[in-house]
Amino acid sequence: MPSHAAARASSAVLEGIRILDLTTVLMGPVCTQNLGDFGAEVIKVEALDGDSSRGIGSAVVPGMAAGFLHSNRNKRSLAIDLKSPEGRDILIDLVQGADAFISNIRPKALARLGLAYEDLIAHKPDLVYVSLVGYGQNGPYADKPAYDDLIQGALAIPTLVAEVGDGVPRYMPVTLMDRMVGVFAANATLAALLHRQRTGEGQSIEIPMFETMATQVLGDHLGGKTFIPESGEMGYKRILAKGRQAYATADGSVCLMVYTDRQWRSYLGLVGRAGQYDGDSRLQGIANRTVHADALCDMIAADVAKQTTAWWLDACERADIPTMPLHTLESLLDDPHLAASGFFRTVAHPVVGTYRDMAAPGRWSRTPPATRRMPPRLGGDTRDILIEAGMSAERVDELARQRIVGCAPA
Repeated sequence: MPSHAAARASSAVLEGIRILDLTTVLMGPVCTQNLGDFGAEVIKVEALDGDSSRGIGSAVVPGMAAGFLHSNRNKRSLAIDLKSPEGRDILIDLVQGADAFISNIRPKALARLGLAYEDLIAHKPDLVYVSLVGYGQNGPYADKPAYDDLIQGALAIPTLVAEVGDGVPRYMPVTLMDRMVGVFAANATLAALLHRQRTGEGQSIEIPMFETMATQVLGDHLGGKTFIPESGEMGYKRILAKGRQAYATADGSVCLMVYTDRQWRSYLGLVGRAGQYDGDSRLQGIANRTVHADALCDMIAADVAKQTTAWWLDACERADIPTMPLHTLESLLDDPHLAASGFFRTVAHPVVGTYRDMAAPGRWSRTPPATRRMPPRLGGDTRDILIEAGMSAERVDELARQRIVGCAPA
């Protein structure tokens, strides 16, 4: 198989980079979709029954549910039984032409398949091998299963939600752990590929969900225990204030943020208490406002309740006080900024039909991310990938009959 390591001049910055993607559900697919958006060739290696995310959410075609569509564009699907010797041999052949191997299969399971880092670098010494795991493999949690909810719990997020809410330790209703770690893993893969370009050296990288997200939670809340000896309590008081929420107006709700000294002076002028800033020590400087966050949130709540949502949005914009409307999921679809920025795109999929996709965020003057491939059917590219690797069409048909590979119908 020819090497794909040498990047060619193109608007796709990662064109020429080939990724073997053995990831499922969300964390890993988010990582590889990021790389595919920037032009990498991503071969999604799936079991014969496919990635379980193919069934998450609404679907108009079985195996192509909404949850799958939004994390698997710019990929080709190779369906293969890796537990069979023939299936493993096929993957080893593909490794020799790959630049990176990315998996969220548990390391011990990969080792049983003969797909550990040491196994693969015997065939591809400069391979970038990225293992996404729940917990670092050098700690007592190494073999524990990891899901977004479990990681949230291990990081005290439901405890914090309970503290500022009604006492019930609920999970956040967004799979933020999976998504953030996926983006972090994409960054790590790019760094390793850059190192390989400069030195010729591949490497093994382990990205653990728990430790990655612990830096995010404790970055906010380590507080006084940052210092040795400790200098105070844990917890960032401003974001743990019970009143830190959308404020009820006379006819709805509004999201309002009064943060800087200037914004507080403007806000107090807006509500007819312009002289309060200089006479109220709670307001003077961010350190004092953080200590008294609960009381200040209560003060804002009492003020906001006296006027309508439209009044607050207009008055705060004129006073340059940060504010936003409170969306529902449905109203978010009609947000004027998302519409103007081209965030939502209507795309035509050859199997699913027309659906709403979301653009990769940001603007680029030379190498913008783009959708080059629609999310693939299970095994939709098996035949092409194997023929490109030098296998005859007859041999592919034989492997399909033996259930070693899976090929989607033409």
